[in-house]
Amino acid sequence: MARTKKHSELDELLTARNERMQKLQGIVKDAIDEQELIINNLANPPHEEISRGQRLADKVASFGGSWTFIVSFFIILGAWILYNSMAPKGDNFDPYPFILMNLILSCVAALQAPVIMMSQNRQEEKDRKRSENDYLINLKAELELRSLHQKMDLLLQDEVRSISEVQEKQFKVLTDMEHRLAKLAGGR
Repeated sequence: MARTKKHSELDELLTARNERMQKLQGIVKDAIDEQELIINNLANPPHEEISRGQRLADKVASFGGSWTFIVSFFIILGAWILYNSMAPKGDNFDPYPFILMNLILSCVAALQAPVIMMSQNRQEEKDRKRSENDYLINLKAELELRSLHQKMDLLLQDEVRSISEVQEKQFKVLTDMEHRLAKLAGGR
């Protein structure tokens, strides 16, 4: 009888351990399911389709905002002004008020501004997508923390339950020992 009682107690402990392991596995599975979408979005970002106009806008904006453009533009303007100021009257094509140069500068500015704005709009879209990815990463970290808290809570509950079970068993053993001692003392 004592042997079957020990077997049943062992079976109860093993069943309790299996239930705890199943709970932990359930929490891990739920965490993986919740994060699958986030991981897929981060690992496989959508492919960006860029038209020729957008590529051209990016190149113009890149060149128009560089020191190479600024230096070369000043060199061309300086050469233009020097040539038209020092050339003989018939050879200069844009005399002193440089009306043709002003017209060309206005046209360049009128065309360059919208192209740069198109490129900036595309950059803003990229920044927005980057911030969405940052949000998803932060969300993933938050889900990880929640999952860890759930696991810790489950482990603490199981530990408290195990400690109380051990204390109950110890109390039973002490009570049995007390009864045996009382029988031994009463039998003498």
